[in-house]
Amino acid sequence: MRIGLVCPYQWDVPGGVQYHVRDLAETLRGLGHHVEILTPAEREESLTDPWITFAGRTVPIPYNGSMASVQFGPVSAARVRRWLREGRFDVVHVHEPAPPSVSLLVCMIAKGPIVATFHAATTRSKWLAAWGPVVRPWLERIQGRIAVSDFARRVQVEHLGGDAVIIPNGVHVDAFTHGPGLPGLRRGVDGPTIGFLGRFDEPRKGLPVLLEAMRTVVRRHPGARLLIAGRGDGGELEKLVGPDLRPHVRLLGEISEADKAAFLRSIDVYCAPNLLGESFGVVLIEALAAGAPIVASDLDAFARVLEDGAAGVLVRRGDAAALGRALCDLLADPERRAELSAAGPRAAGAYDWGVLARRILAVYETVVLPGSAVTATDDDDFPAVPPSRTQARTTPRRRAQR
Repeated sequence: MRIGLVCPYQWDVPGGVQYHVRDLAETLRGLGHHVEILTPAEREESLTDPWITFAGRTVPIPYNGSMASVQFGPVSAARVRRWLREGRFDVVHVHEPAPPSVSLLVCMIAKGPIVATFHAATTRSKWLAAWGPVVRPWLERIQGRIAVSDFARRVQVEHLGGDAVIIPNGVHVDAFTHGPGLPGLRRGVDGPTIGFLGRFDEPRKGLPVLLEAMRTVVRRHPGARLLIAGRGDGGELEKLVGPDLRPHVRLLGEISEADKAAFLRSIDVYCAPNLLGESFGVVLIEALAAGAPIVASDLDAFARVLEDGAAGVLVRRGDAAALGRALCDLLADPERRAELSAAGPRAAGAYDWGVLARRILAVYETVVLPGSAVTATDDDDFPAVPPSRTQARTTPRRRAQR
C-alpha cells in the first residue's frame, strides 16, 4: 500500500505528534508498505530522509496548552498539491487536522481516501468552537477517524460530530526494555533517584509542583536526587530550584532517544506531575517498558495508561504535598518498586507499535476501494470558500466505527 502521512508540527522540534508519525512510518515501512511524510520544519536541511517532504515553515500559536504550527496560504497549498500528485497514494493519513495547518490544507485539497488521527485533549477548543462550522465541510472529507484516547475522541465528537475508533499512541517496547543504563547511574544502587522528562518550562508539565514535592522527599531521603531531562530555559529553572534544592537537582538538558531509554532504565522512580492538556501518556508507556516505577498526576489519560493505579501510583494533580508523600513512600518500599518494575513491560506490550500499526492498517482498509487513489483538486487557486457538504463527499464514505 502507498501511504502518505501528514504531520502538522515542525519535524525538527521534539513533540508527541512528531514522534507518533515517525514511529508509525518506520513500522509501516518495516511491514513492507511504501510510506512518505509531508511536514513543516524549522530548517529544510534537517529533513535528510528522502521519503520526507518539506511543507514549509510555520507560525507558532498557543493551542491546547502548547504551541501549534499555523501554516496556510497559496505557497503551502501548491506544495500540498505537488506532494499529492507525485505520491500517487492509496490513502492519506493526516494528524490533528482541525487547526489551520498543513493537515487541514490536505483535507481541503485532496480527493480520495483520507484518514485522520485526533490527538488534542483540551476540554474546550476555542479554535473549533469559533471555526468548526467553517472547516467542517472540509473535515467531512475524512472517511476514517482515529483518536488516541477516549478524551480526544470526545473532543472531536463534540465539535465535529461523527465518531472515531480509539487507537492509542505507540512505543517500540523492546527499545526501552532492553539495553544499558546511563553511565554512573544504576537503579537501586546509586541512591534514590527520581526522573522527570519533558519541556520543563511549559507550565502544564507541572515541574514546579514536583520541585515543591522534592523538598518533602529530601527531608526523608537526604540522598535523593531529581534528574531533569528535556528542553527549556536553564536559567529560569535555576531560579525555581533555589539554593536548598540545588544539591539534589541535576539538569541533563535535551537527550537523544537512545539516552532517553537509558535514562528511564536507570532511575528508581519516574514522576509525571502534569497538570492538564494530556490526551495520552506516551512517556508513561516508555517508562513502563523500561521498568521504571511511576508516580503520576491523576489525569484521565494517565489513569487509563496506569490501569487506574494498578500499574503505577496516581496522585491528585497539583497537590505537591500528596506528591511528596507518594514519592517518599515508594522510595521507602523496594518490594513495591520491584513489583511495578517487573509488571511494566507487560503493561506496555499492548501499546507496542507492531500491534497498533496493524490496527491502523485495518482502518485504512475500510476506506481504500479497489482502484482508488488520492489526487489533488484541479483548481490551482488557494481554496478560499468551503465546499458544500455534498461537494465535500468526493468518495464513498465507509467510516471506521468504534
